[in-house]
Amino acid sequence: MEGMSGPHVIRGSVSLPETELVWRFSRSSGPGGQHVNTTDTAVELRFDLARTEALPEVWKQRALERLAGRLSGGVVTVRASEHRSQWRNRETAAVRLAALLAEATAPPPRPRRPTRIPRGINERRLREKKERSQTKRGRSPKNWD
Repeated sequence: MEGMSGPHVIRGSVSLPETELVWRFSRSSGPGGQHVNTTDTAVELRFDLARTEALPEVWKQRALERLAGRLSGGVVTVRASEHRSQWRNRETAAVRLAALLAEATAPPPRPRRPTRIPRGINERRLREKKERSQTKRGRSPKNWD
């Protein structure tokens, strides 16, 4: 595609393959003017996630699981119609798709290893609570002891 700003990197050396992107254009309901009724500025970008060969198999499975709610027949769709020009909407849609795939293919976070609270910290907290209790008790007109 001429004029596009180059490959949209998902992560590392993996990028969106232009051959697997399906573009669809329609009239945008957004800003415009006299020009808006004659040009197709809204962009719909479709990427067949289930059949792609561009992603490693592990990433593909991870993305299929995480994007299950957004997929329609294994195809993820992104729309962009914020800008007046089709070219800028195409850029926005491609960047949005790359970001979506980067987030969906990211490795899961390492599980949190639970840590124990040191005994000294717990004892200090309880001691401070008692001190605070004594301070408040001393403000009372009644003698509780």
